[in-house]
Amino acid sequence: MTGQSGTVVARDLGAFLGVWQVSRQIRQDDGAWGRFEGTARWQADGTGAIYCERGQVWLGGQGPFVAERSYRWDADLTVYFEDGRLFHQVPAQGGAVAHWCPPDQYDGHYDFSDWPRWSLRWRVSGPRKAYQSLTRYTPPGGSGS
Repeated sequence: MTGQSGTVVARDLGAFLGVWQVSRQIRQDDGAWGRFEGTARWQADGTGAIYCERGQVWLGGQGPFVAERSYRWDADLTVYFEDGRLFHQVPAQGGAVAHWCPPDQYDGHYDFSDWPRWSLRWRVSGPRKAYQSLTRYTPPGGSGS
């Protein structure tokens, strides 16, 4: 949702809490495609939240396979891997993020302009990984309040 001035309303951690439907498209630089379908849950935990994503993934014409991952989100929208390493900080109004995971570079973009539906794009480039992904998050039922 955008404000009257056309700017995107800033999000806080509470805006993410709950269960979301997740749909992800993945395109490897070599042309291979994949997709993920599942759910993401942000569950309050102390001053932050635990993000847990579960679903099925199809890669290179194979699958489905069960897929799961978790992150920790702090109240200021800083995201950490399960082992406590810093991943990135989500811009409250959406925007660019970056993460260096030697030897690969992750460049992302959060788009909250159609809230409560929103998306996250990643472009990963490096010698180990080279792909683009688009993840769409939708509240249960496909709409929001």
